[in-house]
Order: sequence, then C-alpha cells, then structure tokens
Amino acid sequence: MKLIIAIIQPYKLEEVKEELYKTDINLLTVSEVLGHGRQKGVAEVYRGSKETGNLLRKVRLEIAVNDNFVEPAIKAIIKGAKTGETGDGKIFILDLKDCVRIRTGEKGPVAIG
Repeated sequence: MKLIIAIIQPYKLEEVKEELYKTDINLLTVSEVLGHGRQKGVAEVYRGSKETGNLLRKVRLEIAVNDNFVEPAIKAIIKGAKTGETGDGKIFILDLKDCVRIRTGEKGPVAIG
C-alpha cells in the first residue's frame, strides 16, 4: 500500500481528477495549500488575476492506493497536471503501513478498496 501526495496547479485539478477516474482511482482527498518550489514565488496567473509573493496557491492531493495502482495513478496525475512549465508540481510516494475503514473495521489493502 502506498500514499501518493501530489502538489499541482489549482486550475489542473479537474483534468487530474478525470485522468484518475479513467484508471479507476476514485478515492482522493483534496486540500488548498500555499507554497513554492524553485520559482520562489514568481508571479503566476490564478483565476484570471496575477499573483506574486513568496507563497503561491497550489492543490494537494492525497491518494491511498494498493500497490498495483501506484504506476497508473502517477501516470494519470502527470497526464492531467503537466503543462511543461515551471511550477507543474511534484508527486511523493510514501509507504503506507496500514489502513482502517472506520465503518467496518477492515484493515489493510481491502480497506483502501
């Protein structure tokens, strides 16, 4: 089991979700976050207005998957998020020790679904 954390541009969220759904990955958590990478807060356009400063708006996706869904998830995120420009984001893959479904008490890969 793995936990995939992806930081992407906010305007690419719908495209990334569509690509994930095509690969049968439907369970995800989305958070609006602030941050910057190598561009160190270079101005970018968000919802039609130019924003500058040290911290830029980003979207953080958290997706718990069983091992056979790791590569399809990564490919889907890249396909949906990639523009080829600086600031496209990052994907982090972490080992997931366990997962528990609260409703049933199921554990492990079966709890992820």
